[in-house]
Amino acid sequence: MHVPDGFLNAPTSLATGAIAAGVVGISLQRASREVRESGPALAGLTAAFVFAVQMVNFPVGAGTSGHLLGGALAAALVGPWTGLLVMSVVLLVQGLLFADGGLTALGTNITLMGAVTVLVGFLVTRGLLRAMPKRLGSVVPAAAVGALVSVPIAALAFTGLYAAGGAVDLSIGRLAAAMVGWHVLIGIGEAVITAAVLSAVVATRPDLVYVARHLQADLVLVDDQGRTTTVSPDRPVAAKPAGRSLGAGVAITLLIAGVVSLFASANPDGLEFVGAKLGFGEAAKESAVAGSPLADYGVSGIGNGHVSGALAGIIGVLVTIGVGLLVAKLASLRRRAESASEPEPASRA
Repeated sequence: MHVPDGFLNAPTSLATGAIAAGVVGISLQRASREVRESGPALAGLTAAFVFAVQMVNFPVGAGTSGHLLGGALAAALVGPWTGLLVMSVVLLVQGLLFADGGLTALGTNITLMGAVTVLVGFLVTRGLLRAMPKRLGSVVPAAAVGALVSVPIAALAFTGLYAAGGAVDLSIGRLAAAMVGWHVLIGIGEAVITAAVLSAVVATRPDLVYVARHLQADLVLVDDQGRTTTVSPDRPVAAKPAGRSLGAGVAITLLIAGVVSLFASANPDGLEFVGAKLGFGEAAKESAVAGSPLADYGVSGIGNGHVSGALAGIIGVLVTIGVGLLVAKLASLRRRAESASEPEPASRA
């Protein structure tokens, strides 16, 4: 659902840019506790994983495809505020390095694919967990429903933005029906991927799943030196991922970006398909970084398409990990600075 330049007019793009800037600013302030609990490494890895899986378009039918948006998954893993930062990092890397989504539309994409999917996915997931039995088994179905709902809601939000400042006059009712209809189908794929990922993580390291921490029994973790760490539901602080856990996560992410993505569907995604059918697709303008060496997920100068695509995916994963780590550390440093500025309690006589 990456919105290109040209679909929305300048005032609308400026408005979404302001919304996105505000969302990122608030997230940097609010994410500090989440980052402190899970560690910046998990945020960086989550960003890279979302980037990698977004490269894998799956067929939906009738010549269209979809891909993971990832907001609900990110929120479930690292929390809503860190999830917003994760999605912003992914969209920033895609827009600047790979010409995926317009630069003037970056605020629109962060608003739709970041803020809307993260907040809707998280609120639905958390609401269902409050109503469902208080056990770890409730996490996966609740998050899957949150993921499913988040996609058509984001499509409906795009329709609202298009009604406010779309480039081509058309029936908003037809646009809403087409966008929501196709993105409900894409949302099913989103739910399946989200459920599969969370099932694997909950089964092995439930302490790393933000929405699952309050459902855990006490968990005793032993590191390589025999030291133990107890994770309590009354003190929901996730143990930082061990080297093996991080290594496995990075390896899987690189495999998806470097190998699995080569088998992605070549059909247009839901937004592109609807744009072509309803006549506003031609309003899309080429990104200002269309000449980037990594544009369109290939490395310029490499003739072999598979090698080029694999290398571009691997580069994207590594860059996204780095940027995600940097942003997460900035959020945690902000918390430390605030703590350091607080006056020490007066000593008792």
